[in-house]
Amino acid sequence: MKLAIVTGSCGLIGSETCKRLHAEGTAVIGIDNDMRSYFFGAEASTSKSRDSLEAMSLYRHEAVDIRDWGEVTRVFKKYGFATGAVIHTAAQPSHDWAAREPLTDFGVNAVGTMHMLEATRLHCPDAVFIFTSTNKVYGDTPNRLPLVETETRWEIAEDHPYHAKGIDESMSIDDSKHSIFGASKVAADVMVQEYGRYFGMKTGVFRGGCLTGPAHAGAELHGFLAYLMKCTVTGKPYSIFGYKGKQVRDNIHSHDLVDAFWHFLKAPRSGEVYNIGGSRHSNCSMLEAIKLCEEISGKKLDWSYEEDNRIGDHIWYVSDVSKFQQHYPDWHYKYDLRRTLEEIHAACVASL
Repeated sequence: MKLAIVTGSCGLIGSETCKRLHAEGTAVIGIDNDMRSYFFGAEASTSKSRDSLEAMSLYRHEAVDIRDWGEVTRVFKKYGFATGAVIHTAAQPSHDWAAREPLTDFGVNAVGTMHMLEATRLHCPDAVFIFTSTNKVYGDTPNRLPLVETETRWEIAEDHPYHAKGIDESMSIDDSKHSIFGASKVAADVMVQEYGRYFGMKTGVFRGGCLTGPAHAGAELHGFLAYLMKCTVTGKPYSIFGYKGKQVRDNIHSHDLVDAFWHFLKAPRSGEVYNIGGSRHSNCSMLEAIKLCEEISGKKLDWSYEEDNRIGDHIWYVSDVSKFQQHYPDWHYKYDLRRTLEEIHAACVASL
């Protein structure tokens, strides 16, 4: 592959993707206009990430807003002829923020994705197109599963088919409350599938759990583990919203997710959908994550509890990744939860 275009190139998954592609000898055009700082404030800015990427010899940056069709077209007219892959990670990623500005959320998540798909179809239709979707496309359907409360977490009943491996891709995305964010991602998710099935493009949808890693610019409204560790290390107060702090998330390190992207790039399919997350390999409740952060950092977290949960929030979500593992049996996890948090802790300490 001569060249790849990566949107959200300075974010957690985008930057990891750029570095992996660069290490594999692929030139990268990064598209990122640092809207994360607009969403979550200066502390969430990705400007430092951009600086590190621009130090790489095969990286070129385009500070383009993916809602701007003219600018997206300009980039693809310039580079499309050589592009072998488009990895679309740019997004507005927060439930709560989406409700503040639904037009902005839909513009970035749905319209921006449409722009990237159509530009790919017009200028490099043979390129592999990877989309970073979310488990929030299932809305609050997971909350109807038979759940059992334990001392530190909610857990699915042992006799349920999802108990062994987690939630698979057969779960319906209909008849549920998604949140505004979840709905905009559904629109994008389905369109990426359609460009694969209708136009025959090589598109892959990766419905992520909690995506994490030391490069995450964690903020209160997005970046669960990164922000939790930041608060633990710095002494900043942390709030838990609902479900007694026993809500369960699976967490996948950015390295492992991008490694999955790499396997798909080498043997792409059309219109494929994968649940991808920490699975039974790496998951935790809020209370369990707090305990682990305190163990690793040697500090106590100053946390409080708010009774009301966030709209569309999952009580228990663990991804069944067996479909992807069946299609790509050489893909394996490198990071478990403790190793991931140890890296995040080291990054937090180094940034002080």
